[in-house]
Amino acid sequence: MTFAAPTGPLAGLKVVELGQLIAGPFAAKTLADFGADVIKIEAPRTGDPLRQWRLLKDGTSVWWQVQSRNKRSVALDLRQLEAQEIVRKLAADADVLIENFRPGAMEGWGLGPDELLALNPRLIMLRISGYGQTGPYRDRPGFGVVAEAMSGLRHLTGEPGRVPVRVGVSIGDTLAALHGVIGILLALQHRHASGKGQVVDVALYEAVFNCMESLLPEYSAFGAVRGPAGSALPGIAPSNAYACKDGGYALIAGNGDSIFKRLMTVMNRQDLGNDPALADNAGRVARVQEIDAAIGQWTAGLTVEEVLTALEGAEVPAGKIYTVADIAADPHYAARGMLQTVQMDDGSELAVPGFVPKLSATPGSQRRNAPALGQDTDAVLREVGLTEAQISALRERGIVG
Repeated sequence: MTFAAPTGPLAGLKVVELGQLIAGPFAAKTLADFGADVIKIEAPRTGDPLRQWRLLKDGTSVWWQVQSRNKRSVALDLRQLEAQEIVRKLAADADVLIENFRPGAMEGWGLGPDELLALNPRLIMLRISGYGQTGPYRDRPGFGVVAEAMSGLRHLTGEPGRVPVRVGVSIGDTLAALHGVIGILLALQHRHASGKGQVVDVALYEAVFNCMESLLPEYSAFGAVRGPAGSALPGIAPSNAYACKDGGYALIAGNGDSIFKRLMTVMNRQDLGNDPALADNAGRVARVQEIDAAIGQWTAGLTVEEVLTALEGAEVPAGKIYTVADIAADPHYAARGMLQTVQMDDGSELAVPGFVPKLSATPGSQRRNAPALGQDTDAVLREVGLTEAQISALRERGIVG
């Protein structure tokens, strides 16, 4: 099977990916999309559990086709000394190593930063964990949902007085992955100047907490404990989801001073639009219930599309709540290249998300489909100097797959 040569701004960057599921692999996927050669280490026989998560096609998750595109798969049993030695060989020649095991696991295998940076002082080691590599909670098992709760996000999500709800995707893992990618790129810039690698320590809860906007300073300054507000945007008015006559909701953000006046004009509520007390955000926040009621009364007599058409003409930011069916049919998604189609190994086609961010000169691309378990084991082991006889012996003992 032949694959396209790596292209993009990270072409020539060699990445070793350890760990499984979401955070570490998502970080590696992002690098791979832009040209990095990512060697994914998986357990023989079982592989990354994500292969079996959610909806399966021919026995493999379709999610796998997104999370592991452009990667090479090597099946190694990291509990075995011979496999650990292979990882050291890979790390000795790598630019980046990514792992998301519980703190201490890598050190237990002789693969901690002291060992690997001694082998390769230029290595950048990204370590993603629930609570980070230091601190009193470092040894606790930490998943994304726990990080979302600890960061304060879960407390803000949902309707007041009801059970806090989960964001519908693994946002804690994904935010940690993206912070990890930022850390890698910063470390590469430092290495360019100094010639030295370093450790990038990303905690899931910190990645989410970093996105919590004014939460902490408002508590520090005023003792304010922000709580859930449903679909509203607390302290900024008007911005909410409003029910329409067809059962859908229109999301309307009329919270700019001039935007608010245009919104009220469309609604034929110039009495509110021209009210001096509502000319700025502070005044509107004080009367947000009155404003929301007026907007809701207006939208209740229109369909979602009628609301959006009226507001588009008035240049008022608004939108509908998309389902994935809406996304798949949307011309803007298509025009921006966000609906890619890949051909599966069985000849069928699968829609997958496009590449983000958009780079004008060196865009991301798909060079190869997500690999089968151990698809590249032999090729990669030959690259680090193992002979066919050595590979066969390791396979007979179940150390490689």
